[in-house]
This record gives sequence, structure tokens and C-alpha cells, in this order.
Amino acid sequence: MRLLVVEDEEDLAEGLRVGLARTGYAVDVAGDAAQAYDRLTVNEYDLMLLDVNLPDGDGFTLCRSLRNGEVVTPGEGGVRVLMLTARGGLDDRVRGLDEGADDYLVKPFALAELLARVRALLRRDTGGSTAKLTVGDLVLDAARHTVTLRGAPLALTPKEFGVLEYLMTRPGHVVPSEELLEHVWDANADPFTQTVRVTVGTLRRKLGEGSIETVVGRGYRLREPA
Repeated sequence: MRLLVVEDEEDLAEGLRVGLARTGYAVDVAGDAAQAYDRLTVNEYDLMLLDVNLPDGDGFTLCRSLRNGEVVTPGEGGVRVLMLTARGGLDDRVRGLDEGADDYLVKPFALAELLARVRALLRRDTGGSTAKLTVGDLVLDAARHTVTLRGAPLALTPKEFGVLEYLMTRPGHVVPSEELLEHVWDANADPFTQTVRVTVGTLRRKLGEGSIETVVGRGYRLREPA
């Protein structure tokens, strides 16, 4: 999944980027509201971590603009918003939720709690109620960052894990390579690279031939592993 961190504190923004990336997410960072607006109109994000206090505005306004349709984002799905702030008062939390935030986390916070809230928000898009995804004998546990096939653990790279997780939320559906690039890689990814094809190829070999079907000219489809 692809996330946008909107945070002007450089150390915190970098810490969030590294922590989220290690968990397998593709992460872009915006240091102010203007950068966030630009990124939101160009890239399709699954979730935005939004600081309330920004040097050129506030997160409340950005969130309201997003929910009112003033920010035109690519893709059909809406962007989940997790608001981050040092303001822990009830009025601020209520305002953030009223402006359209899906969740609210008060600084300082533990990375483990942040990751748990991110997983919970992303599950809403897939209709899941747990952190586990299952396709036949293939089980992906997002909370523990593990994958098992017929009970045996699979060792995957972060990108292989990200591709598999995205495909498992859409079993049987054809997913274009451009969509995988958009959601699993960050803004530094070269749109003309073969990295998606290579990653799918190595993932297919680990899952078994026939597990991921290449639909020529359209994309990839996850099938129940034989």
C-alpha cells in the first residue's frame, strides 16, 4: 500500500518514512500543505498521515478540502486520513474527525500503535476484519509481516510482500502493472522500469508456477496456489 506522510518536522517525517517502509509500505513525504496538495493530485494514495500544524496552513483545512472534493485525486478509492497532532484535547479530536479524518493519534506515540492503526484503516478498504488475508492455503499476516503456504513460512522481500498483499486483496481480479507500481513503490520509482515484472517473477517462483497469471496487455491475476 502507498502512504503519504505530511509532516514538517524533518526528523519525525524521516522516522515515519523509515519505520513504515521497513514494514513494506511505499512512502512519500510532504513537508507542508502545498507539497501535499501537489502529491495528492498526482499519485494515488491508500492512506495519508497528516500533521495538524503545518508551516503554510493546517491539517484540518487540507482534510476538509480532500473530503469536499476540492482536491482531485487519481483513482476511484478515497484516501484514508490518520491525523497526527500534539493537540490532545477533546475539542481538537472531535474537530479532526468532523473534518473527515478516519482516525486521530496524539503525539508522542509508539510506532507499534501507529502501525496497528494504519493496518486497521487499510483493512476498511478491503472489507477485512482481521490482519490476515487468506487465498486457499496461502496466508498473509500483515501484523506479523509473515506469509505461509500450506503452513510453511515463505521468505519474501519487502516488495514481494507488498505485491502479494495487494494481489491478495483482489484475488481473481486482473491488476495492471501500473497499479502495482502506484501502490507498492514510492515516488522515486521509474515508470518505465521492469521492476514490477521482475518482482512478480521472483514471487511467482516462490509461490509456485501458475499462482500468478500474466494476462498479456492487462496485468496480473492471483490464483489459488496449486
